[in-house]
Amino acid sequence: MPMAVVSLPFSPQNFPHSSSCSVQDLPPHQQMAIAQALAEPEHAPSHWVAPESQQELQCLLSECDRNNWPVIPCGNQSKLAWGGLAKPVQLLVSSAGLNRIVDHAVADLTVTVEAGVKLKDLQAILQPHQQFLPLNPLYHDQATVGGIMATGCAGPWQQRYGGVRDLVLGFSFVRWDGQLAKAGGRVVKNVAGYDLMKLFVGSYGTLGFISQITFRLYPLPSHSQTVFLTGDTNQLAKLSQALRRSGLAPTAALICSPALVQALNLGEELGLLVRFQNLEPVVQAQIDEVKKLAQTLTLASQSFDNQAESELWQRWENAMAGQGTTETILCKFGLLPAKAADFLQQLPGLGHVQLGNGIGWVRFGQLDREKLNQQRQICQNYGGYVTVLEASPECKKHWDVWGQSGHGLAMMGRLKNQFDPHNTFSPGRFVGGF
Repeated sequence: MPMAVVSLPFSPQNFPHSSSCSVQDLPPHQQMAIAQALAEPEHAPSHWVAPESQQELQCLLSECDRNNWPVIPCGNQSKLAWGGLAKPVQLLVSSAGLNRIVDHAVADLTVTVEAGVKLKDLQAILQPHQQFLPLNPLYHDQATVGGIMATGCAGPWQQRYGGVRDLVLGFSFVRWDGQLAKAGGRVVKNVAGYDLMKLFVGSYGTLGFISQITFRLYPLPSHSQTVFLTGDTNQLAKLSQALRRSGLAPTAALICSPALVQALNLGEELGLLVRFQNLEPVVQAQIDEVKKLAQTLTLASQSFDNQAESELWQRWENAMAGQGTTETILCKFGLLPAKAADFLQQLPGLGHVQLGNGIGWVRFGQLDREKLNQQRQICQNYGGYVTVLEASPECKKHWDVWGQSGHGLAMMGRLKNQFDPHNTFSPGRFVGGF
């Protein structure tokens, strides 16, 4: 287990003047955001630091270790409230100043960037080269690549391109003592060393401060089209199973709950969104094949392309981000893909399941611990889990945020102790209170 930390008082006055990092006051809205991530919001730090180089970050974390100042790493704070509640910390450390493109190997389809680069800005840089990074997480306009890696949030493109861990070729991180460590490399074929990339994906800033990442890129598709299918739940489940077994290659495939379908202005019944992105003839052939399958199962279909498709996926983003709704609790869950239709049919919230891997997201309105446990029991019966990401600190104090941890809890504790022996990074946020 991580060692207990006796923290010394932090203030800008006792921060070392030799450091080039500028300690700044947290604006009220940012103080509120970090308070949402703390077990004791009244102890939220009032200051933050945004190092502008890897060397500055190393010096900062070395000083924090020397003074026993626990910190919360973050990017642009879009997912700061996700995960478990942290114990009181002294400082918010942001990667916002680490926002440079280090290397773009166009011919090799790789890019190396600092952790504070916004995904939206990176896509704009890659677009003239007809390349893109296939990640479309929630809050993608604000999200930084470091925050995306730390939370493991890939988005619907995971159906075709895999998750964050499948796209990270290498990365650098700064340890609790300020030392720089590296894993992987800048080429697609790289087998040297331990696969620390997969360990840090979804670690919620509890093992080290991610400072630089190398990603695998893909050619930008020339055409995109989405088909929406709805009808009888059993027939929709049969279509989902047929798609999983077929040779079709959608870039996104989501089974959507009735509440989400309604938010998308597509009706009030369970539905399936399937997106294809490729050369136009290839896309059209696959769309036609899906419609043919749907017709044999007496399912209704509707196609979207160009502006209509963009607006459809924007509505999806707005719904899942909670814009314009009273939904306030966001959960991530997983279950056997074959059980997704049954689960979503009875789900009282805006939710969807990815067809390929059974990973889903749901945004609830009113949800008490009893209802949460009911949803967890259903998911467990279907071979899955439910994790609470966004909820008020008061709710998280009384809920088991992470749910079942299986037999890996002891190993997680040993890893935390090895990578962060003084419990410097986001103390308390991860599974088991690590």
